[in-house]
Amino acid sequence: MIVIILLGVFGGLKLDEIVHLGFPLFIVLFSTLSFFLAIYIAIKDFL
Repeated sequence: MIVIILLGVFGGLKLDEIVHLGFPLFIVLFSTLSFFLAIYIAIKDFL
């Protein structure tokens, strides 16, 4: 789970460095999506 979340955070960080928006949009978006993806995968594996 932590690997998926960290990949989302670092991917959003790098994309925000490239795009230069005033708000860290991609960090927020990618970290949220990666969090829900990690939860989904964990629940799918559990069931």
